[in-house]
Amino acid sequence: MREGPDIARIASLVGDPARANMLNALMGGTALTASELALEAGVSMPTASSHLSKLMEGGLLTLASQGRHRYYGLASAQVAGMIEAIIGVAEAVGPKRVRPGPRDAAMRVARVCYDHLAGEQAVAMLDRLFDRKLLLRENNEIRLSSAGATHFSALGIETQA
Repeated sequence: MREGPDIARIASLVGDPARANMLNALMGGTALTASELALEAGVSMPTASSHLSKLMEGGLLTLASQGRHRYYGLASAQVAGMIEAIIGVAEAVGPKRVRPGPRDAAMRVARVCYDHLAGEQAVAMLDRLFDRKLLLRENNEIRLSSAGATHFSALGIETQA
């Protein structure tokens, strides 16, 4: 047996279709109840409860209680990043799902995903920044151009890390 992180355990948690749908539903950054997640996953409440327990035990979800309601959310931005990376690979190599992105059409257009913008508007904004040469793509990385630094500075946006 090899030492190190148990990626097979995490992959098995994420690889179940019902759990994958639950995790994807939480990518909007809004915590959801078990009932809402059961609906997203297309499973019964007892089945959803079992899946949610496994995701909690695996460290992928957090649970917050508000009154009599219990809300599940992604455990960290790192978990969200993992889900986004898996989505990217799935889009590149696998068959497409019938329903892309969130069920709500408005959420597909524009949303915030943890620490960044997402959705069609975010992609359009990024494309426009490339078109105006404010951002440059080099060696599979994105960097700010000198014109971009000037532009954002004029808007009062600090660009130095």
